[in-house]
Amino acid sequence: MLAEAGGTAPHGRDDSSMRTSNINNNRNPDYSILISKMEDVVIPFSSEVPCDNNGQRMWWAFLASSMVTFFGGLFIILLWRTLKYMWTVCCHCNVKPKEAQKVINPANNPSADKPKGDEKEEVPISEVGWMTSVKDWAGVMISAQTITGRVLVVLVFALSIGALGIYFIDSSDPIESCQNFYKDFTLQIDMAFNVFFLLYFGLRFIAANDKLWFWLEVNSVVDFFTVPPVFVSVYLNRSWLGLRFLRALRLIQFSEILQFLNILKTSNSIKLVNLCSIFISTWLTAAGFIHLVENSGDPWENFQNSQSLSYWECVYLLMVTMSTVGYGDVYAKTTLGRLFMVFFILGGLAMFASYVPEIIELIGNRKKYGGSYSAVNGRKHIVVCGHITLESVSNFLKDFLHKDRDDVNVEIVFLHNISPNLELEALFKRHFTQVEFYQGSVLNPHDLARVKIEAADACLILANKYCADPDAEDASNIMRVISIKNYHPKIRIITQMLQYHNKAHLLNIPSWNWREGDDAICLAELKAGFIAQSCLAQGLSTMLANLFSMRSFIEIEEDTWQKYYLEGVANEMYTEYLSSAFVGLTFPTICELCYVKLKLLLIAIEYKSEQRESSILINPGNHVKMQEGTLGFFIASDAKEVKRAFFYCKACHDDITDPKRIKKCGCKRLIYSRMSVYKRMKLACCFDCGCSEQDCSCMSGSVHSNMDTLQRAYPLSSVSVHDCATTLRAFDDEHPSTVSPKKKQRNGGMRNSPNCSPKMMSRHDPLVIPGNDQMEGMDMSVKRYDSTGMFHWCPSKDIEKVILTRSEASMTVLSGHVVVCIFGDVTSALVGLRNLVMPLRASNFHYHELKPIVFVGSLDYLRREWETLHNFPKVSILPGTPLSRADLRAVNINLCDMCVILSANQNNIEDTSLQDKECILASLNIKSMQFDDSIGVLQANSQGFTPPGMDRSSPDSSPVHGFVRQASVTTGSNIPIITELVNDSNVQFLDQDDDDDPDTELYLTQPFACGTAFAVSVLDSLMSATYFNDNILTLIRTLVTGGATPELEGLLAEENALRGGYSTPQTLANRDRCRVAQLALYDGPFADLGDGGCYGDLFCKALKTYNMLCFGIYRLRDAHLNAPSPCTKRYVITNPPYEFELVPTDLIFCLMQFDHNAGQSRTSLSHSSHSSHSSSKKSSSVHSIPPSNRQNRSSKSRESRDKQNATRMNRMGQEKKWFTDEPENTYTRNIQIKPMSTQMANQVNQYKSTSSLIPPIREVEDEC
Repeated sequence: MLAEAGGTAPHGRDDSSMRTSNINNNRNPDYSILISKMEDVVIPFSSEVPCDNNGQRMWWAFLASSMVTFFGGLFIILLWRTLKYMWTVCCHCNVKPKEAQKVINPANNPSADKPKGDEKEEVPISEVGWMTSVKDWAGVMISAQTITGRVLVVLVFALSIGALGIYFIDSSDPIESCQNFYKDFTLQIDMAFNVFFLLYFGLRFIAANDKLWFWLEVNSVVDFFTVPPVFVSVYLNRSWLGLRFLRALRLIQFSEILQFLNILKTSNSIKLVNLCSIFISTWLTAAGFIHLVENSGDPWENFQNSQSLSYWECVYLLMVTMSTVGYGDVYAKTTLGRLFMVFFILGGLAMFASYVPEIIELIGNRKKYGGSYSAVNGRKHIVVCGHITLESVSNFLKDFLHKDRDDVNVEIVFLHNISPNLELEALFKRHFTQVEFYQGSVLNPHDLARVKIEAADACLILANKYCADPDAEDASNIMRVISIKNYHPKIRIITQMLQYHNKAHLLNIPSWNWREGDDAICLAELKAGFIAQSCLAQGLSTMLANLFSMRSFIEIEEDTWQKYYLEGVANEMYTEYLSSAFVGLTFPTICELCYVKLKLLLIAIEYKSEQRESSILINPGNHVKMQEGTLGFFIASDAKEVKRAFFYCKACHDDITDPKRIKKCGCKRLIYSRMSVYKRMKLACCFDCGCSEQDCSCMSGSVHSNMDTLQRAYPLSSVSVHDCATTLRAFDDEHPSTVSPKKKQRNGGMRNSPNCSPKMMSRHDPLVIPGNDQMEGMDMSVKRYDSTGMFHWCPSKDIEKVILTRSEASMTVLSGHVVVCIFGDVTSALVGLRNLVMPLRASNFHYHELKPIVFVGSLDYLRREWETLHNFPKVSILPGTPLSRADLRAVNINLCDMCVILSANQNNIEDTSLQDKECILASLNIKSMQFDDSIGVLQANSQGFTPPGMDRSSPDSSPVHGFVRQASVTTGSNIPIITELVNDSNVQFLDQDDDDDPDTELYLTQPFACGTAFAVSVLDSLMSATYFNDNILTLIRTLVTGGATPELEGLLAEENALRGGYSTPQTLANRDRCRVAQLALYDGPFADLGDGGCYGDLFCKALKTYNMLCFGIYRLRDAHLNAPSPCTKRYVITNPPYEFELVPTDLIFCLMQFDHNAGQSRTSLSHSSHSSHSSSKKSSSVHSIPPSNRQNRSSKSRESRDKQNATRMNRMGQEKKWFTDEPENTYTRNIQIKPMSTQMANQVNQYKSTSSLIPPIREVEDEC
């Protein structure tokens, strides 16, 4: 090395010669070494290379070429600017004409009118235009605005890094040495690179607007000191390492190159790359300078103080210097090196102290979950976003990944803008095979691309159920929907909404299409619907919540009420296509067969009308016959059991008693059995006429089948040749040709066609219903129902007309009503009371069956809700507070059918136990109240105390007696109550006699099992259920909302109120739909089964006789103990087995058909009404009847009692001619008396026939 030659002075000539000889021998042992003694300067050279024989150093020639280029160009630029300025000052008169020529538009330039002598003036204009075009072209080439420009910029950067790499290789050679250009491969490559850099420098020079600033740029300085020395080295046949390390400064542009390649997109990544590139380029450049001066020595010392340092040792030296460590093992010896280190320490230390911490911070702040999702072939994935917390995610995963579902081959991708905490992170790690988390926002299209939203099977949006502002939360979720639909309009979205009125905003999104699977699960709507159904059948909210949630079976050996409750909890709702063996059978027949033989409970089907519209029919009755490819809704314990309905074959499984043996069979007739009924009919006709399939005129298709097989598989003895055409025409009219729907994946994430038809199929022609000629006495010109015919309707009423004072309410004897205790004020969020009232005003109830609703709460709050309630009949308001016992006694809470306790106050309280303090206090307040028996005596002795329309008894031919209330409630603990809770753990405070642990899940607690508590958290499972089958959400909305349809939602979005409609056969036909009821076993046609009978016998009898579908039991908690005075609390048993033993006090949940005749004049029904109330005086109610009462009852006493009741009813029935179902005839809905004594009751009975009834206080029902 040259530096080694410079280091001979201190050690003597012999040492220097030996070191130089060793180095050159290592490099090329065949070369001879000549030591020049001139000024003690030694330079190695080869005898084959024409180099300076004297060993004269030529570093100054390389440096001079760069300096001359730099300063020469700078001088020319300054000289040009000076001359141009002087020319402008001296000849400023020519400036104005030139500027004017630039401004003139060539299209408007009158150059044609100028004389030829003026053409010389246009020459400078053409020259300027040519230069401008070239300048613009060069600017485009280097600005990366085009593909060519981007390629050029990237290529220049890549070649610069390549030149730096060549420098790293040559740094191991001497600083200056003789080189043959034609033999040195690295020198040839470096020459090619620098020629390209020279051309690129020319482009940059042409495109530069300010040539002086361009000349002083860093990149220009790099070119000055790297390009010219290469040409000098070719000319002198020697190489000087020199300032080629300046190529490292090109690394500063690394972030720009990555941005051109669209690799860097975020500000943090750009900043990180900028900091790293500046730090590394400065480090490498400074190391190159130290390497040069330390290996060369000081010029004024005649290069005698040099030291041999490799380039990487210099890099190490600068790093320990910047970090202020300074080990001292490597240090600068030259004066130039030490002087440079002084200034470098100042700048390098500042850079190290500022850049390194910022780089570490950026790397540390880099999102741990900032990657991209990689889709797996053959595996679907869904994206879950919105309110992502430990509670919401754990509840979602618990239900979505439940073992009872069929094999779930779906990956769950969570997307949230906040990184998960340690607990949530641990939850993700436990489910790492099926769950991934990414940090980001669905409002950012880049984040949507990261999670592959376009390839996702669905996107699920979770809502914060406990937020203080529900409207703001809904607005956030709606914005998420808009962002996702804007990115990918075809994605299926299932979102949770808190407020019902915010669902209307989703309809404004153009790509929102519920026919393609988009669904909005409104928690307020469903919560109110569940509670409303509990008002009609207490405990139903618990049963439905358990059916739509995935619960594991918990086996209990002890004979306790928890054992039977948990057996029912293990049942869930599933869907499965029905086997072709069921085609042509009626729904009750199939339902009985599934329950008895397959151990499955079929409650509904998906029916396709003649217009190919789908609708869900719940217990439709005998008029519906099964079609090919019908989808059934089953209650079962797991998905595998439901497949029996699909695999069932009558030929193979008819004699099988064990349902577990019903599996897919290899029956050859399976192919034939899958043929449509239409083809079977035609084959039967051809078989009877004796013609072949091709020759028979009735055959329109080529269906080939063996005649013997056909005769055995489908005997049609009633079809003859003569009536073949008639039969086929009738069949075509009744069953239009349909194409079986494409097989949907069951319980597996494939999107099902949504149940989109809002139309309810009529069971009968409305014009031929028995007794329908009277049409319940309703005038077609009077509006009784809303425009859809799904709900009872009345003209709008002012709130002042329905307000009752405490004194007026106490004078009005209310019975069989619903008391709604609501906590709220002016600032409270609206809970949507309309969703609570609508199921109670469904049109499948007759007018006299509607329960009056009394709201007890703040009038200021109820005024805000009244806009949505003023079209419903039988609604009253008592301003007050639910904590006031005087207000509760005024509304006769001890005679109500249900007391609902709600709270609209969303308090931001840190202690979650205090969120439900108002509801808990109200519930405990009611349970601790005591009542005297005067009301019970009056009600037992006087039918007048039951307001018209509130007698829910039925004629003897009907099996349903509804809630047969006890004659008197003396303690508040016997009042049916359902309390809404925000926090699940607060359920422990509702019942003081239970032993529920605070950590017990809600569904395992006694209040929830008894149906006296409800929390919105139980609705979380609907997200998973809706994803796997969107028909589930339609079914549950049909069950709990009373008949809400998409058309009705659109109407409410337009007007925010129900619109009245005239009664037409079409709207009246919509009343013909099932409703939930409770069947009492103590009395009625099923009394013989109530005492030790089997539940399966009751199921079959109710289904065959009355088309009633039983699906559960509401049993006294201590019924299995046979205690003399059992507890009045009841619990829910879902879908009991066939052999389950019944007790007389059981109440049976059933789906009851609409009774067309029940709406006629109640005169004919008064006998049974009085019979029920007369017997209630003795028997109290099925809620409190001990089993021993039924055992001691004799047939003789029953007959005498029936005779006495009949005699009394005949007498009182004449006094009840006003007691009809006609709303206009029953304008008196409340009877004002003072229930003080038995004497007062006798007076009321005495004057009842003389129409001495006091008119109603506020509500005038003749308008309704």
